[in-house]
Amino acid sequence: MEVNLPLVDKLATLAKLKFDDVEKEAIRADLSKILGFMEKLDELDTTGVKPLVYISDAVNMLREDSVLQNTTREQSLQNAPDQDGVYFKIPKVINKESHE
Repeated sequence: MEVNLPLVDKLATLAKLKFDDVEKEAIRADLSKILGFMEKLDELDTTGVKPLVYISDAVNMLREDSVLQNTTREQSLQNAPDQDGVYFKIPKVINKESHE
């Protein structure tokens, strides 16, 4: 496949990009190299080679969820700036009054 400037313009339009003439020529050259590499790969005989689906054969190693540390309510509220012995107390952040 030939990579020419009209193709670069079309790709730029599809990608919603704008390039000056120097950039277009550099992109044309890069795309030509990339396609050359792909054509070289086409020369390889891949008969019998399975497609790579996963990078490794490892199976997910899952573990059971377990509680490692329990914090009591008293410990949790110990350093709270304001609390009522059961809950954290915070400033009201929602004003229910209508602003009409």
